[in-house]
This record gives sequence, C-alpha cells and structure tokens, in this order.
Amino acid sequence: MNIAQDKKEWPLWEVFIRSKAGLDHKHCGSLHACDAAMAIQMARDVYTRRQEGTSIWVVKSEQIVASDPGDKDMYFDPAQDKVYRHPSFYQLPQAVNHM
Repeated sequence: MNIAQDKKEWPLWEVFIRSKAGLDHKHCGSLHACDAAMAIQMARDVYTRRQEGTSIWVVKSEQIVASDPGDKDMYFDPAQDKVYRHPSFYQLPQAVNHM
C-alpha cells in the first residue's frame, strides 16, 4: 500500500466572515479541517487576525451547489415577458417625484 493512499485529507471548508453587525457575510477563503468546530477556530485564526469579524460561517465545499455560468440568461435575464416587474403601473406621489 502506498503511504499517500493511506493518508486521507481533511475536508475542504469555505469560510465566510461578517465584518460588522448588519453587513453581509463575505467569502474570504478556504481551509482544510477535520470538523466544523476546528474549521471555525482555524478560520478565526487565519482570517480575523485583527479582530475585524463579528461572525464566522464555515460550509463544507462539497455542500455548496452553484448554477452553471452557461445558464446565466435563464437565471439572470431581466424577464421582459413579466411586465408586472416593471414600475409602470402606478403613479408616484408628488412628495417622492425625485426618485
């Protein structure tokens, strides 16, 4: 048996940090850890050295599902056939006419 085959690599985790309360979590990197608790501790040590974070999320990379960039139009097309999404069915009050 090859030694490389015997060694198993820890799962890959994606790290998201919220810098201030009320802001979005931002993806800041990835790391390998044996479990979620270790991933959070390692994320804190690696990505929040200057105490800039208020919240840490870690997600196993294998659990993230993403759309295919080739399907961009299907997901992000402005949907011209859905006229109810266009702001043309109401009048703005005079108090907010500078929008």
